[in-house]
Amino acid sequence: MGRSSKETSDLVASLLSGMTRQLEEGNTVYIQGFGTFEVKKKVERISVNPVSKQRMLVPPKLVLSYKPSASLKDKFK
Repeated sequence: MGRSSKETSDLVASLLSGMTRQLEEGNTVYIQGFGTFEVKKKVERISVNPVSKQRMLVPPKLVLSYKPSASLKDKFK
């Protein structure tokens, strides 16, 4: 594409920085033909250690979710 390695690296870094900023603000990032990224909140839950049978409270957390686009899914079928 006529771009140097440094220019490509800067473009990717800029793209990821913008995506990160949008996700931190709670927005959904949609990339046409690729998929959707969004942050979801997992609620707190109780987990049981199978060995000791000890119950533990797992705190709530934010996780990144990715859903591929329909066209991308079709390519991998």
